[in-house]
Amino acid sequence: MVGAPPSYKGHRYPVEVISHCVWLYFRFPLSFREVEELMFQRGVIVSHETVRRWCLKFGQAYAGALRRRRPRPGDKWHLDEVFIKINSEQKYLWRAVDQDGNVLDILVQNRRDKAAARRFFRGLMTKTGRVPRVVVTDELRSYGAAHGEVMPSVEHRSHKSLNNRAENSHQPTRQRERATKGFRSVGGAQRFLSASSGISPHFRPRRHLMTASEHRAEMTTRFTIWEQITGVTGRPTAA
Repeated sequence: MVGAPPSYKGHRYPVEVISHCVWLYFRFPLSFREVEELMFQRGVIVSHETVRRWCLKFGQAYAGALRRRRPRPGDKWHLDEVFIKINSEQKYLWRAVDQDGNVLDILVQNRRDKAAARRFFRGLMTKTGRVPRVVVTDELRSYGAAHGEVMPSVEHRSHKSLNNRAENSHQPTRQRERATKGFRSVGGAQRFLSASSGISPHFRPRRHLMTASEHRAEMTTRFTIWEQITGVTGRPTAA
C-alpha cells in the first residue's frame, strides 16, 4: 500500500494552495518570489518565505511518494557528471538515469575522482536495491576505476556518444541555475535537486511519443496521482 500524505496540522492555508505552490516551484524554473507573484495573480496572498518553508518541508515527502509509485528501474544505467557553481566554487553534480530516462539518484560532490565515483556507485546501488546489467558512462577514467572495485561483474560501456540520455537529464538543472542565479550551498543544492528529480519528471512524460489526446490523458492521470500523494483528494489508493 502507498503511505498516507503528509500532515498539514498547524498550517492555516489549505492543502490545495500548499501543494500547488510546491508544484510550481519544482516543476518550473521559478524563484520563490515568482511563485508568490503567480499566486497573488490568482487572488492568494502568500509570502515567498512561506513558499520556501513549504518547499523545504513537503518537497522531499512529495518526491518520495512519487518515487514509490514508479515501476522498478531498468537494468541499463546511464551515469554522468557536470560541474555546477555553488557560491562561486566549482562542484560536481553526479546523476544516474535508467534507459527510460527515470532519475535513479543525484549526488553533489567536491570532486570527480575515483573516490567520488565509488561513493556514487555504492549509494546508487543502496538506493535502488539493485545491480544493473549495463552501466553507460562517458570516458572519465574515474568511472572505470570505481567500476572495477564496486561492480566488476557489470558490463561497462564507456563512450561519449552513448551517454546522451544522462547528459540530457541535466538540462532542467541548468534552467534552474539560470533562473535563480546559482545555488548558495551544497546542502541546499542537494535538497532541491533530490526533490526536483522526483517531482519534475513526473510531469514530463515522453511527449514526442504521444498524440495530443494521449498526452492529455496521461497528464490527467499524473495530476490525479499528485492530488492523491499530496492529500488533496484524501488517502491514496494502492499503486
